[in-house]
Amino acid sequence: MGLSDHQSRQALIPSFLYASSSSSKRLFDLDALLNTNHGLLHQSPPSVSRSSPPKSSNGGAIVIPAPSEKIEMYSPAFYAACTAGGIFSCGLTHMTVTPLDLVKCNMQINPEKYKSISSGFGVLLKEQGARGFFRGWVPTLLGYSAQGACKFGFYEFFKKYYSDIAGPEFSAKYKTLIYLAGSASAEVIADLALCPFEAVKVRVQTQPGFARGLSDGLPKFIKSEGASGLYKGLVPLWGRQIPYTMMKFASFETIVEMMYKYAIPTPKDQCSKSLQLGVSFAGGYVAGVFCAIVSHPADNLVSFLNNAKGASVGDAVKKLGLWGLFTRGLPLRIVMIGTLTGAQWGIYDAFKVFVGLPTTGGAAPPPPAKA
Repeated sequence: MGLSDHQSRQALIPSFLYASSSSSKRLFDLDALLNTNHGLLHQSPPSVSRSSPPKSSNGGAIVIPAPSEKIEMYSPAFYAACTAGGIFSCGLTHMTVTPLDLVKCNMQINPEKYKSISSGFGVLLKEQGARGFFRGWVPTLLGYSAQGACKFGFYEFFKKYYSDIAGPEFSAKYKTLIYLAGSASAEVIADLALCPFEAVKVRVQTQPGFARGLSDGLPKFIKSEGASGLYKGLVPLWGRQIPYTMMKFASFETIVEMMYKYAIPTPKDQCSKSLQLGVSFAGGYVAGVFCAIVSHPADNLVSFLNNAKGASVGDAVKKLGLWGLFTRGLPLRIVMIGTLTGAQWGIYDAFKVFVGLPTTGGAAPPPPAKA
C-alpha cells in the first residue's frame, strides 16, 4: 500500500477548522470506513517517515491520528469557528424563548387584550393551545442563526481590523471604542440577513390565521406587500439591534474584564474552563439587561411596523405614545434578553473552547501583527 493511500485516508478527517493537520494524541477509529471488499481491514498500516499510526486492539483495525493543532488566532479557520459558534448561540437561544417573544410581541401590538405577562400566556393557551406557544419558531431559528453567524463572525473580524488601524497603543487605550465600532459594523451586516425572517415572524405571531409558519407565510407576505416589504422594518431593526449589539459586546467585554480583575483572584489563564464559561454566562446576563433597556423603543417600532400594513414610524409613535414606546413589554423583555444574552455568550464561548480557542474577554486585545 503506497504513501498516497495513507494520505488519502488522513484526508477523511474534517480539517477546515484547523490551521494545520499535525498529529495528535486523539485517535479516530476508521474501522467502519476501511472495511471494504479489498480486505483493507486486516492489513498492516504503511510505514512512513514519521511514526506509523498505531493499531487498535479491535482486531488490528487501523486508527490514525486526528489533527490537534489549535486554531491560529485571526486565521480564516478562526473566523469560520466564530461564525459557526454564532449560529449555534443565536439560533438555538432565540428559538428556545419563542413563547416569551410571542407574548412580548402581542403585548406590544394589542395591549388591550394582552395586558400582562401572565394574562398573555393565558390568552394564548386558551385561543391557540400549547402548540401556539411556538408559533413562528422556524423563521426565528433560521433568521437568528443567519444573524448570529454575521454578528459574531464579523465582530471578531472588525475588532481585529480596527485594532490594527489604531495600533497597539491606541487599541489598548481606547479598547471600548474598538468594541463599539466592531459590534456596530457587524450588526449592520447581520440585520440584512435577519430582516426578512423577522418580518414574517412578527406577522405569523401577531395575526392568527395569517400563516402557520415560514413556508406559507413568506409567499403570503411577498404577495401582499412585495419583496421590498420584507425590508420595510430594516431601519427600525437597525435602530433596535445596533444599540443592542454595541451594548451587548462592549459591556460584556468590560464586565468580564472587571470580574477577572476584581472578583476572581486567579488569573484567567489559570482558571478552569467551567469557571471561565460561568463568567461568560454571568457577564452576558448583566450585559443583556442593559441591552434590553437601550434597544426597547426600537423593538416596539419593529413589532408595530411589521404587524400593520402601510404603517409609518409616526403612526407607531402616535398609537403607542412616548411612554409606551419605552416601557410597553419592557419587564418581560428584560427577563428574556438577560437570559438570552447570558446563554448566547455561554454557548458561544463553549463552542470556542470545544474547538480549542480561548473564551472571550478578560484581557486587553492582543497587539496587532507587525507589518
